[in-house]
Amino acid sequence: MLRISDISFSIEGRPLFQGASATIPEGHKVGLVGPNGAGKTTLFRLIRGELTLDGGEISLPSRAKIGGVAQEVPSSSTSLLDTVLAADEERAALMAEAETASDPARIAEVQTRLADIDAWSGEARASAILRGLGFDTEAQQRPCSDFSGGWRMRVALAGVLFAQPDLLLLDEPTNYLDLEGALWLEQYLVRYPHTVIVISHDRDLLNRAVGAILHLEDKQLTVYQGGYDTFARTRRLRREAQAAQAKKQEARRAHLQSFVDRFRAKATKAKQAQARVKMLEKMEPITAPEEAAKQVFTFPEPEQLSPPIIAMEGAAVGYGGPAILKRLNLRIDQDDRIALLGRNGEGKSTLSKLLAGKLDVMEGKITRSSKLRIGYFAQHQVDELNLGETPLTHLQRERPEEHPSKLRARLAGFGLGADQAETAVGKLSGGQKARLSLLLATLDAPHLLILDEPTNHLDIESREALVAALTEYSGAVILVSHDMHLLGLVADRLWLVKGGAVAPYAGDLESYRAELLAPDPEEKAAKAAAPKPARPSRDAMSALKREVRECEARVEKLSDMLEKLDAKLADPALYEAGKASDLAVWQAKHAEATQAMERAEALWMAALEKLEAAERG
Repeated sequence: MLRISDISFSIEGRPLFQGASATIPEGHKVGLVGPNGAGKTTLFRLIRGELTLDGGEISLPSRAKIGGVAQEVPSSSTSLLDTVLAADEERAALMAEAETASDPARIAEVQTRLADIDAWSGEARASAILRGLGFDTEAQQRPCSDFSGGWRMRVALAGVLFAQPDLLLLDEPTNYLDLEGALWLEQYLVRYPHTVIVISHDRDLLNRAVGAILHLEDKQLTVYQGGYDTFARTRRLRREAQAAQAKKQEARRAHLQSFVDRFRAKATKAKQAQARVKMLEKMEPITAPEEAAKQVFTFPEPEQLSPPIIAMEGAAVGYGGPAILKRLNLRIDQDDRIALLGRNGEGKSTLSKLLAGKLDVMEGKITRSSKLRIGYFAQHQVDELNLGETPLTHLQRERPEEHPSKLRARLAGFGLGADQAETAVGKLSGGQKARLSLLLATLDAPHLLILDEPTNHLDIESREALVAALTEYSGAVILVSHDMHLLGLVADRLWLVKGGAVAPYAGDLESYRAELLAPDPEEKAAKAAAPKPARPSRDAMSALKREVRECEARVEKLSDMLEKLDAKLADPALYEAGKASDLAVWQAKHAEATQAMERAEALWMAALEKLEAAERG
């Protein structure tokens, strides 16, 4: 159980928590939500003990392990699989010790603990997690240095999931995942065996993967049972009730004050007036909840063009080698709202770049309206902003002829007020940087807006504002996003990018979600049709043989240890008067070693059976 008791904490004199309390029972899955800058990430750092509380206490069971995603996995020559295996430090240390331990009692303890934590299935579990996050078997054997920072963040996430800490703290984990990875993580968190607290602005994840919402607002923590939609409804009703109570109290106050003002000077009414003064003094003020600042996006309106604005005939596109996408026969009109679906690596970003004019066709034809303006937003553009310049400076470079007051108005139209306009980009939040990038992408009033993961770093209110802006926008929209809530509200057409082709998707988003979460139909059909399992590959056979050798080595070690323990228990000196406590210790060690031997033999037999079945196949 995580217990947060009356905590207070300030940063540079600004209080983030004042007497805040909350209790998270063991095994619960909780979403941590609140306005940007309220202190959600700071709370994680306080729980991990990286910051010192000004007051109060945060307590966990003794020896409870806390885990979170590292900022980034180093670029090393270690394979992805080995990197993830090493993330479970206890397992890695015990596996290393098992190779060198010589003391019989310690060997027994190590083997028993390895069995308790299911260490021998570690490689299979790590591989399954990496596969869920988008790494196939071949990629898992490649070094971390082969992958970009975003992909290495997925490896960092895989590592902490594999380590299975007692308290798992995840800060915006879907920001570096695609739709398939986000759906897999959603399912994984539901089955996670320990406590989870996740900071997220992904509404679907907060509705499906958690059972409670921990809300941080006004320096206080409040737990709401249920997912995000339940939380939002409950909170709205509470705020409405509080506002109604405040309004009634204000009317009551006005009525009492009016009586006091009229009759205080009259001798016949003096006592009644004084009584009402006391009533006013005793009345506990009820403050109406403040309305949160409304988040906005204001996209400039383009003029209408004759349809189609883009048409392709037999087009193919790639990066100089073989074509990634072929035989593209597509049409886009200015009123289209299209979501691109498809597994990672199928070519969604390639199609986006072709539409944006960042790639040329390799064959076939693409026709664009002569007056067509295109706005393109991709997440990497946020990282390309000049951190030393202000948002106002960024706009002045693009619009040197415009008056600063008009540029400030443009910034305000994207929720960047006077303070943010003059703040260095490096000091802005991730959401503010994303707003600036979206503003730059739409500065020319594009007829076609291509958005590749536009919601990363945007809070839920900002995502709702983006939905509203896109709904009002009179240009065409192409969306690539892991946020199914956004796709469901904005897109009215679905294109599936698969197998080098792009075609309309016949189902809806829910059917696509079910399709992604279902087992591979081709794999199922192949298994059903096969009269017997195909003989495993050479690598698979080598892995099975290695497992048998490792199991056999464990049994031999435990056999040696049991012989030594038997010899110790056969020593007459151990049974002399006054040595009862020593005898009990050695008997307990023998019992532990015997149990470890039973488990090791069972694992050995299972490994032998798998190898024999593979050899027969």
